Amino acid sequence: MDSATIVPPYVAKPLELLPFRAVMLAPERVGDPASARALARPYRDVATRLTQWIQHGRASTDNAAALYVHEYTSGGLTVRGLVGALRVSERAASPSDRAVWPHEAIHPEQAGELADRMAQMELNPAPILLVHHGPDALREVLGEVTRAQPDWRYLDKTGQRQRIWAVRDTERLDTIATLLATSRCLIADGHHRYAAYLRLQEQHPGTAWDAGLAMLVDQHDTPLFLGAIHRTLPGISLMQLAEAARGAGADVAELGRARALGALDSTHLVLTDAATWYAVAPGDLSRQAAVSWLHDHVLVRLADPLPRVEYHHSVDEALAASSATTPGVLLPSPDFEQVRSIVESGGLLPEKATSFQPKPSLGVLMRPMNGA
Repeated sequence: MDSATIVPPYVAKPLELLPFRAVMLAPERVGDPASARALARPYRDVATRLTQWIQHGRASTDNAAALYVHEYTSGGLTVRGLVGALRVSERAASPSDRAVWPHEAIHPEQAGELADRMAQMELNPAPILLVHHGPDALREVLGEVTRAQPDWRYLDKTGQRQRIWAVRDTERLDTIATLLATSRCLIADGHHRYAAYLRLQEQHPGTAWDAGLAMLVDQHDTPLFLGAIHRTLPGISLMQLAEAARGAGADVAELGRARALGALDSTHLVLTDAATWYAVAPGDLSRQAAVSWLHDHVLVRLADPLPRVEYHHSVDEALAASSATTPGVLLPSPDFEQVRSIVESGGLLPEKATSFQPKPSLGVLMRPMNGA
């Protein structure tokens, strides 16, 4: 693990999502890049700016606190989750007590910058994404909620279709709280914001900062797509990379482009400089993700200090950046159960190891910290 990174603390059970009073951008402004101005520097002016937007109909405040069932559809994939204020005021003393499991380490400076930004904004501007395997009874409760007409529905500027239900009924909220209490969840997106939540809670205990905005998705119900994040390595030759893989015990075979790309699966990586192509079989990956094998056994053989790594969310992006002086590493998509197993057995994945998609558009649900 990079010496500049640390593992953020673990929030303790019971897992709690608390009702809050949401601020929402007007539908025509959700996902609109111009709307980012409302959340931009100077951050200390964001609360005032949002108040002005509410006065002019560019945003609104819900009339009472609620948990929200938020469903969004993007690119044909529908994701549904429960949005609330995640209680972060208690830290786990043992693995069995852990409610929230990070799967990557974080850079403390980045978390600190985010904490300072949120403190100046007096706002959680977007939920972190959590995934779990929810109990059947919770799916039944949320199914009852979503069979009713949504409180808000619209198509935003990005093309995401948004549907939102506010849950305020006390009995239903109590049932949800009971069903969530023993759950454990994995952070899908927002490790640094999660760490910022913890820092703010430590700085302001007993206040609204005892919680941070989160969206909990049932990976059994409407799963997020778990994709790979590919790498390029400036300043390294493809031959050096292939030899390092062989030195790590992998079977490295030179193939044509089509055959190499066809070999990219749960047991193979692909190395290329856009002219030569290698399929790499590390061996047994049943207890280790391919991306961890790459960082722990291959990159450490290349240079001291480690080579600079650049990240790409698609094969096309990685190939476009690959060249004779910047070879690319195409990685297989991780498996959710494998990731969860690695994390719950005490392991971590390298930085930018997973890409959970799609993420909700900015501005659908925000949490003000000033009691609005």
